[in-house]
Amino acid sequence: MSLQLTQQAADRILHFMSLDQNAVGFRVAVKKMGCSGWGYDVALAHEITDSEITLEDKGVKLIVPKDAIDKVEGTVIDYEKQGINQIFVYKNPNATGSCGCGESFTTN
Repeated sequence: MSLQLTQQAADRILHFMSLDQNAVGFRVAVKKMGCSGWGYDVALAHEITDSEITLEDKGVKLIVPKDAIDKVEGTVIDYEKQGINQIFVYKNPNATGSCGCGESFTTN
């Protein structure tokens, strides 16, 4: 299982974690949403369950539900400034399509 962060994404997550002393990592999940089927559901995690695996990249513990592994395997998470907006961007090799607004993606 691989999941990677750019340095910008790692720095941003570590910043968020420094503000929440109860955070144990960064959860990367997916949920049904949007017109293409799947959307990323990310948040600081305060616990790790038996139904999740953990990885580490650039000092960040990444927590992935086992049922999401096939949809996020190989994804690179970046953090970009786009005009006045700052967002996480997901470069997912499993995505076979996405909706026009980029909110959701499709996998085979």
